[in-house]
Amino acid sequence: MAIGELFAFREWDDTTWSELAECKGLSAIFFPPAAERPQARERREAQAREVCHSCEVMYECRDFARRNREYGFWGGESEEERHAAGYRLIAPIGVRARVIS
Repeated sequence: MAIGELFAFREWDDTTWSELAECKGLSAIFFPPAAERPQARERREAQAREVCHSCEVMYECRDFARRNREYGFWGGESEEERHAAGYRLIAPIGVRARVIS
């Protein structure tokens, strides 16, 4: 079976909620650049968190990221926060480098 055939069986989530998202056009604060320093990541994620907390679809976004093992900052949560909540990524970014309390 070819890889494309495997994806044909995947059930896709409804993402109509994303039309109401406050983050449209703000990808730079939701996804880290290469070799981002920890202090810069904290500042970027603080900006993303502010946008998320004013968004009417924050919970739908967070649930989507949890179900689909998304990378980046979604629904007011970082990858590390989703990881700590029990939603594992295949290869989490930054989790091994930092201790989550």
